[in-house]
Amino acid sequence: MAVSSPVPKEGGALAQSSETVSLFLSGDVMTGRGVDQVLPHPAHAQIYESYLKSAEDYVRLAERANGPIKRPVPFDYIWGDALSELDRRQPDARIINLETAVTEHTSPEPKGINYKMSPKNIGVVTAAGIDCCILANNHVLDWGRTGLRDGLAALKKAGIACTGAGLDDAAAAAPAILQLPEKGLILVFAFGSPSAGVPLRWAAMADSPGVNIIPHLTRQAADRIGDQIHAVAKAGDIVVVSIHWGSNWGYEIDQEDIAFAHRLVEACDVDIVHGHSSHHAKGIEVHSGKLILYGCGDFIDDYEGITGYEEFRDDLVLMYFPKVRIDDGTLVSLEMVPLQIRNMRLNRASREDAEWLARMLNREGKEFNTSVRLGPDNVLSLAWQ
Repeated sequence: MAVSSPVPKEGGALAQSSETVSLFLSGDVMTGRGVDQVLPHPAHAQIYESYLKSAEDYVRLAERANGPIKRPVPFDYIWGDALSELDRRQPDARIINLETAVTEHTSPEPKGINYKMSPKNIGVVTAAGIDCCILANNHVLDWGRTGLRDGLAALKKAGIACTGAGLDDAAAAAPAILQLPEKGLILVFAFGSPSAGVPLRWAAMADSPGVNIIPHLTRQAADRIGDQIHAVAKAGDIVVVSIHWGSNWGYEIDQEDIAFAHRLVEACDVDIVHGHSSHHAKGIEVHSGKLILYGCGDFIDDYEGITGYEEFRDDLVLMYFPKVRIDDGTLVSLEMVPLQIRNMRLNRASREDAEWLARMLNREGKEFNTSVRLGPDNVLSLAWQ
């Protein structure tokens, strides 16, 4: 739980005067639709989009772009080179935004784009040792409340914590509590915003499943989150607030989002703001010593072969590995590992692609006085003032 702490110096972090916690964070993990179709137990392929009527079409687009995918692939195939990085680093907790319904239900929400993965393919999540799935997003109810119930049951059966959606409003608002041996607790709170396309009608109610929605990103709303945090967090707990907010494309960050994130850090004892929704990575800030990720970008999806936004290089994704001090949640370091989605698999990014990401993050970080250094191993390290 955050307390007053010094701000790290430029280019590095505070000396490790206390024990630290390391995390793996990612943006959107969309294992539905085309990804689900290449896994061992695909759901029914029918979809209800204006142009495509089968999830198989997304597999064909990917194969047209980068060659054939031998199916079915094992569950660990999708994660590709990310698995060796996770094995090497052994983060204390692994947290993703799971942006798909996990269900066999066949009645979609009338929204145009609906993602679905069969519950029988839940092994694709456990294959990466994921500890916590964020569910407060604009696709978790793509197949209605029945689909949400199915997904919650599948995650519970697999032993994976989740937050941001639940069988009622209390369950949806409850944090995921990750117990770290000899290191205490990580508390993960999750919220969906209408700015990211989360319909208000999806809000969890006292008698109805749904999403933990924050209708307006106001100071008062942030303070209410602070009240929730202070009711359960104790000194030494690491507090992560995960928010699905903002548009899919573009680097601009709304001043409303910045003010909201600052309030979470300054008044609500939040140690990491974990933002997602954008299909590409966005600028990074360290505010009062605390990490703010405004947009982590996609991590796993079936968008290969889809054209129209090439300038954003949404095929390039990042693994975020922050390390924070246990005593006050201050950021010690942030390293990011660049990967490229190809053949519906995460592959090591080339040096050229890593350099592209470094230039982008340096450009977008100027507003926040952050920059990145690209190491010889293509790892990006954050520096801040």
